[in-house]
Amino acid sequence: MNRPNRTPRRLCLLLALLLGILPGCRSAAPSRGADGIRVGVALYQQNDTFIATIVSSLEAAAREREADEGLKITLNITDGRGSQATQNEQIDRFLSTGYDVICVNLVDRTAAAVIVDKAKSAGIPLIFFNREPVREDIMRWDKVYYVGAEAGKSGVMQGELVAEAYRADPEALDRSGDGVLQYVMLEGEPGHQDSLLRTEYSIKAVTSANVTTEKLANDTANWNRGQAASRMSQWIDQFGGRIEVVFANNDDMALGALDACRAAGVEPLPFVVGIDATPPACESLRAGELRGSVYNDSPGQAKAILDLSVALATGRSPSEAVNFREEKYVWLPYHKVTPETLDEVVPPAE
Repeated sequence: MNRPNRTPRRLCLLLALLLGILPGCRSAAPSRGADGIRVGVALYQQNDTFIATIVSSLEAAAREREADEGLKITLNITDGRGSQATQNEQIDRFLSTGYDVICVNLVDRTAAAVIVDKAKSAGIPLIFFNREPVREDIMRWDKVYYVGAEAGKSGVMQGELVAEAYRADPEALDRSGDGVLQYVMLEGEPGHQDSLLRTEYSIKAVTSANVTTEKLANDTANWNRGQAASRMSQWIDQFGGRIEVVFANNDDMALGALDACRAAGVEPLPFVVGIDATPPACESLRAGELRGSVYNDSPGQAKAILDLSVALATGRSPSEAVNFREEKYVWLPYHKVTPETLDEVVPPAE
C-alpha cells in the first residue's frame, strides 16, 4: 500500500508558521527582546568628564534593571575620539549586526541626517543624547528621539549665580571697586549649540540683573581642562588681577582656569563658575575654589536613555516609559549649585 506524500502539506504548514498566519501563532511568538536586548552606544569622546558620568550611570541603571526584571541588557559602548568618521564606522557596525537600539552622542551634529537615514533603512530605533541635532533631523523618522537638557537654561542659571553673588556682596566680586565686573569667557568647541547658547545667555542673565560687565577676553577651549588652563595662563599674563569673574561653558574648563590661577599664585582667586556639577567640580565647590556650577542630571539622562531603549527594543510604547515633550524630546531640568547648596542639589556619587 502506497503512503500518501505529506511533503507538500508539511511545507505549507511550515510556511504558514513562518508567516505567522496560523491561529494562535502570533500570540505564541516571543516579543522582541525576550531573550535580552543589545544597545549600541556611540560616544563623541569617552574621556569627557560629563560623558563619563552618563556612561557610568547608564551601566549602573542597566545592572539594576537586569536585577529587577531578569532582562539581559548588553551595552556596547564605543568611543569616537572626536572623529565623526570613526563614529560613523562604529554606528555602521551596530546597524549591520542588528542591534535593537542605537544611542548616539554626536561628534558633529550636522552628521545626524545621514545616521537617521541609515537607521531608518535598517529599521533600528535611534536615540540621540547630550548633543542635540537640529529639529529637522529629529523629525526625519518617527523612531528618532532626543534625551538631554536645554543648553540655554544652563547659561541663564550660570549668569544668575554671578548676579546673585554680586548682589549679596558686591565688593567680593568687584575687587577694583569700579562698579563693573571684568570677566573672561572659556567656550566649548566652535559652533556647538551648547557653547553658543551658554555663552550668550550667561552674560544676558547678568546684564538683565542690572550688573555692568566688561569682557576682557574669550576663547575656545573645546570642553578641555588642559586647554582651558593654557588659555587662562595667557590671560593672567595679560590682565593679571583685573580678571574678576571667569565664565566657563563646562566644569572641566572652569577647573582648568583654577589650575592656571594656582600655578600663577593668583590670590584671591577670581569668581569662577562652570556647568555640569561633575564629581571633580563638586570637590572643588566643597573646597571653596569653584564658586558655582549648574547641575546637569547625568543619572536622570542615563535612566531616560535606558528606559526608552528598553521600551523600543521590547515593543512597548515609548510614551509609557518616559515623559516626552513634542513626542520626541526628553528634557531633564538643570539646577543651580553653590558650595552652600551642593549637598541639597547634587545626589551623592554611587
